[in-house]
Amino acid sequence: LVVCAAWHPARSEEPAPRAAKAAACQRSAFRVVVDVGHTVDVPGALSARGIAEYTFNLQLADAVKQALVDAGFDKTVRLVTATAPWPGLVERATRANDMHADLFIAIHHDSVPDYLLETWQYGGQENHFSDRFTGYAIFISNDNADRKGSLAFARVLGEALQARGLHYTPHYTLPLMGRYRRELLDAGSGVYRYDQLIVLKDTRMPAVLLEAGSIVNRQEELQLASPERRLLVSKAVAAAVEDFCAARAQRVADQPIMRPSSVKAGAPSRTNPVPSTH
Repeated sequence: LVVCAAWHPARSEEPAPRAAKAAACQRSAFRVVVDVGHTVDVPGALSARGIAEYTFNLQLADAVKQALVDAGFDKTVRLVTATAPWPGLVERATRANDMHADLFIAIHHDSVPDYLLETWQYGGQENHFSDRFTGYAIFISNDNADRKGSLAFARVLGEALQARGLHYTPHYTLPLMGRYRRELLDAGSGVYRYDQLIVLKDTRMPAVLLEAGSIVNRQEELQLASPERRLLVSKAVAAAVEDFCAARAQRVADQPIMRPSSVKAGAPSRTNPVPSTH
């Protein structure tokens, strides 16, 4: 006990609790764009039970927005567009840029290439499924204006999802994916590289695309359709945004103020601008 007491640091040296660290984040000024993947007319993949991906995306995006607003990020915007690709994808990036968003999160649900799908009967109709893979995937683009920030948030998001019992899917690394195969940037948190995605490369803020899980996997589809799973994912996203915002605020606070040493007292000087957080 004496040894432990002697080793234990003084209270002033202990790390600040998470709440104190997060206080540095100005949540009411931090704008997150939650992009609902696809459109009503171009709804994306079909689930194993014939439900459009857009339905899953919209429901999860609503839950994510609510979780962020509840966490104090009241400038969060749920972005929905009716314009079909490719112009619609450019529109999404343009609108996020015009809003001067601090973070862009595209919400999607995963499928597999058509050649990996199998056929089954559900509800009296022929449907397609693949039970081979489960789990989320996170994508970033190396062509994003803040690639470093995109990767940082993607890692935090993956860690938040895993802390809640979820896992990422490794199938994008497999040769059977063909032209859909992607480079795994972070094997710990499940972050992949996808440079060509317009909503990731044309946005001027950190941007990620979250595939929340596989809707063509018959078991995972049921989980993804449940309010409990949507709440779990949305809480993970909110926690990740909190940590990312706090880290960005701390980085700005830690930047030294540059003062020209060669300027004489009383002489006009040219100060260095504060570096952008994007």
